[in-house]
Amino acid sequence: MSLIPATILTGFLGSGKTTLLKRVLSEAHGQKIAVIENEFGEENIDSDILVSDTQEQIIQMSNGCICCTIREDLRGALRDLAEKKRTGELVFDRVVIETTGLADPGPVAQTFFMDDEIAESYLLDSILTLVDAKHAATQLNDRQEARRQVGFADQIFISKTDLVAPAEVDALMHRLKHMNPRAPQKAVHFGEVSLAEVFDLRGFNLNAKLDIDPDFLKDEAHGHDHAHDHAHGHGHQGHDDHVHGEHCDHPSHQDEPAGHGHHHHHDDDVKSFVFKSDKPFDPARLEDFLGAVVNIYGPRMLRYKGVLHMKGTDRKVIFQGVHQLMGSDLGPAWGADEARGSKMVFIGIDLPREIFLQGLTQCLVV
Repeated sequence: MSLIPATILTGFLGSGKTTLLKRVLSEAHGQKIAVIENEFGEENIDSDILVSDTQEQIIQMSNGCICCTIREDLRGALRDLAEKKRTGELVFDRVVIETTGLADPGPVAQTFFMDDEIAESYLLDSILTLVDAKHAATQLNDRQEARRQVGFADQIFISKTDLVAPAEVDALMHRLKHMNPRAPQKAVHFGEVSLAEVFDLRGFNLNAKLDIDPDFLKDEAHGHDHAHDHAHGHGHQGHDDHVHGEHCDHPSHQDEPAGHGHHHHHDDDVKSFVFKSDKPFDPARLEDFLGAVVNIYGPRMLRYKGVLHMKGTDRKVIFQGVHQLMGSDLGPAWGADEARGSKMVFIGIDLPREIFLQGLTQCLVV
C-alpha cells in the first residue's frame, strides 16, 4: 500500500488554522482527509463536528472526512488510523495534524522519522505555518514558540493582511524571510487558499530543489543578510543584524509608527544562514562535524537542508534534518556542464554561525 501523506498545520493562536481546516475539509476536492487535533484546544474544528465530551475518538463527517482528537499519544492515533485504513474500516487519502497554538512542531515531525511503524505507513509532506498579520509583531517579539513555528515552516500563510497597513505586511514578510528563507510566503484571505498550495508540497523530500530565495543567497555573498535593506534605501553600518544596537530588547513595542522601517528594530533568535562552496567535502570529516554539531546544538536546530558536492561520487548528495535527526541520500548525477558546489541552509535558535561556517570550511578537501 502506498504511503499516506501527512501535513502538520501549525500557527499562532487566532491565526485562522481552524478556518483553513474547515475550508479544506468542506471543499469538494474528492479527497478524504483525516484530521488529527493534537490536543483539545480552545478552538475545536466545529462544535457540530466534534463533541468534546464524547468517548469516541474518531468521528466520521458528512463528506466522508474523518476527525480524530487525541488526548495523549500522537503515535497511537497515527498507528490506529493506519491500521483502520489497512483493514478498510476507514477510508481516507491523507492526514492533517493540527497542533495547538503554542506547540513546537519539531517533535511532531520527528515522530514520522523515529517510529519505524509510522515511517512504514506515512510520508511527512510538509509543515504549514499560519501567521496572523495583525498580531504577528507582538507574538514574534514575545513568544519563542511563534518564532520556532516560523523557522520550521515549509510554507507560510499570512492571514488578516487586510487589517494592517501594506507597509506593515511588507515589514512582516521581510522579517519572516530573514528567519526562514526556505519557506514561500502567501497572504491568504479568510483562510481561502487553494488545495494545491496546501498539499503535496514535498517539503521533507530529499530532493535537489532547495527553496531559497536567490536574492537572499546573493546578499549572503556580501557578508550580511539583510536582503531588504537596499530596497529601503538605507544600509546598515554593521555587517550583521546582531552587530548594530538598533534593535529592541523585548517585549514588543506596539507603538511603533507604521512604515517606520521597524523590521530593523528586532533581532530575532530564530535566524538562518547559508553555507556555499565550490570545493568538494571530505565525507568522513563532514560526517564527524555534522554529528558533533547536531549533538550539541540539535535542540536549537530547527530545519537544515543542503545539496552537497562530495568527494568520491559523481552524484549530488542531498541532506536534511529536524533537530537531532539528520538524513542524507544520493541524488541525481551532476550534469556534464554543471558547476559542482555545495549549498546548505540552517535555520535555528541562536546558532553560532561562525562555528558552523568555519567547521564546514574545514571539512572541505583542500
